[in-house]
Amino acid sequence: MSDESRPTPAQARTAAVIPAAGRGVRLGPGAPKALRALGGTPMLIHAVRAMAASRAVSLVVVVAPPDGAAEVKSLLDAHALPDRTDFVVVPGGESRQESVHLGLDALPPEYDIVLVHDAARPLVPVDTVDAVIEAVREGAVAVVPALPLADTVKEVGPAAEGAPEPVAATPERARLRAVQTPQGFDRATLVRAHETVTDDVTDDASMVEQLGGAVVVVPGHEEAFKVTRPLDLVLAEAVLARRRLNDGF
Repeated sequence: MSDESRPTPAQARTAAVIPAAGRGVRLGPGAPKALRALGGTPMLIHAVRAMAASRAVSLVVVVAPPDGAAEVKSLLDAHALPDRTDFVVVPGGESRQESVHLGLDALPPEYDIVLVHDAARPLVPVDTVDAVIEAVREGAVAVVPALPLADTVKEVGPAAEGAPEPVAATPERARLRAVQTPQGFDRATLVRAHETVTDDVTDDASMVEQLGGAVVVVPGHEEAFKVTRPLDLVLAEAVLARRRLNDGF
């Protein structure tokens, strides 16, 4: 796309991709993690609503388990979602990386900003979503919301089976951040990263880093935590109950 035809930052359209193909083993047996109920509603629906809550997001692409696209489509159809936002469901791959790539492939060409959001972060506030989008609009090619760490972190070395792990180093906590989602990207940059990086990575921003791209941080939010273990689900239920009490529903 030439500079003359490229949309201005204010015109750039934003889509969100939500990979939801994982099984969520650490939450125990049962439904895939994204389909576990939170306040009587699947976590995935909460995550979709969190992205659609931003008026800048006009399309949400949900990447379903490879054999579960029809089920996820029925799930979205059964729940009230904002009329101003379009929703698409596509089957995913065997890995998160492959699923995000398939979600990117499903985006129409007019979308220049892409958010990638974990379905297991159902309670991210809209202000965090908007802050990520605004940073991309202002020129960043990759943006992550993040929080300072409350705990001291130790790097450990290998240990013999059954033996205590030896501490190798103590990183300076003030310079460390716990990264959340949604992560925001210039679409062309993210597509290039997915076409180039083949290593197994834990987030999309690290793929941009491997290409030498600059990744910047905006403030995250304590309620954007990832629901991974049973205790996280208890905390998420408490947060949701407080919101419903405060909002009067």
